[in-house]
Amino acid sequence: MSELSQVDIYGQYQTAMSRIADLRFSSALLQWDQETYMPPQGAPLRGQQIATLTEMAHELFTSKTSGDLFTHLVETTALTPVQKRNAELSLEDYTRQQKIPADFVREMSETVNQSFHSWIEARKANDFNIFSGDLAKLVSLKKKEAGYLGYVNHPYDALLNEHDKGTTVVLLDAVFTRIRGPLKDLLQKITNRPQVDDSFLHRHYPRETQWAFGMDLLKRLGYDFEAGRQDVSEHPFSVSFNNRDVRITTRIDEYDLAAMTWSCIHELGHALYEQGLPGGQYGLPAGEAASYSIHESQSRLWENHVGRSESFCREFFPLFKQYFPEQLADIDAGHFYRAINKVQPSLIRTESDELTYHFHIMIRYELEKKLIEGSLSTNDIPAYWAEQYKLYMGIDVPDHKSGCLQDVHWSHGSFGYFPTYSLGSFYAAQIYQAAVNGSVAENENQKNIREEVNSGR
Repeated sequence: MSELSQVDIYGQYQTAMSRIADLRFSSALLQWDQETYMPPQGAPLRGQQIATLTEMAHELFTSKTSGDLFTHLVETTALTPVQKRNAELSLEDYTRQQKIPADFVREMSETVNQSFHSWIEARKANDFNIFSGDLAKLVSLKKKEAGYLGYVNHPYDALLNEHDKGTTVVLLDAVFTRIRGPLKDLLQKITNRPQVDDSFLHRHYPRETQWAFGMDLLKRLGYDFEAGRQDVSEHPFSVSFNNRDVRITTRIDEYDLAAMTWSCIHELGHALYEQGLPGGQYGLPAGEAASYSIHESQSRLWENHVGRSESFCREFFPLFKQYFPEQLADIDAGHFYRAINKVQPSLIRTESDELTYHFHIMIRYELEKKLIEGSLSTNDIPAYWAEQYKLYMGIDVPDHKSGCLQDVHWSHGSFGYFPTYSLGSFYAAQIYQAAVNGSVAENENQKNIREEVNSGR
């Protein structure tokens, strides 16, 4: 086959992948609307619409035609390194996804849609039982998915690998065992010291003013509103349809300024990462995030290493006072800095400090592992949750909403995602230190650290 015809085949590959991406991102757009603006009665048919698009995208990607195309491209010599990498990753993804039947993909999508809405209702009623039935179906489906994908040692490995290639129970058990003791010791030392007064963060901060402040802060931190937007949702999230349309959401508590502020900064990290991924690679692996842990490294870097830094407080505390002059009248930048870095066991993962955050992740990791291996039933989740929060942090869980109903992830079917938050935090610390020290490893193209991080898969 001539070199020209080989290049032509790469063009066919780009067209095919672009069409598959159109279906996937159309489905994602419907999901974004579902969590932001869709009227409640639109839920049943919205689930059908999302399931249809998801099934179609899966069928196209896992077709024999696609598989043959990916295989041929991998064997082609007339490709650039990026093109070759795209072909290799597409074949790798195809080999994994073709193990999963299309009817299963549709069933999973429909169950996820139903589960999301029952989770919303359960949170409103503060009653886990409203969600538990759908969650049990999801757990059953995720076990089935693990069987389709295959695993060597533990069924949870198959789901972990979907979020971070190569991640296993053996690896995570070792990581969490290594840090659990030192973190508990450090927490005890901090607990024995005089506690920081952060009560001013829980004064009344009007919803409208918080929203205006958050929008202003995001703009000043570099979020491109010409290529994104922010809205309000039950649980903060980010979503990208391409690197010129990256959207985020937040939630607002009028008596907790920190909750909205660092939610915005966390999602900003995700958005800046997506907006910085390579252009011209729409629908291709080179235009996608390297992994979920790397994605979380960017959100956690901005949330903690930037957003909770002393320099951030010096730079932006005047902006806080501009929007909230009465609430912060008796507070200076130093007090503000100490307050936003206060270490104290708490109920809500997204509002926890940098140290105890990892206990939240360990609890979820162990719980999911037990669900997937079958040693814990969904009905036992509330009791297990309360037991573990008492064991890890010595706090009582007063209700379901601030306990096992606080995260959206299970309703999305995202089992195996939570460990990426801790792994991402570890990566963030190393990336930030490298940037501060200026000790970035140089490759042949003399790329800087931002180019390295934003280079895609």
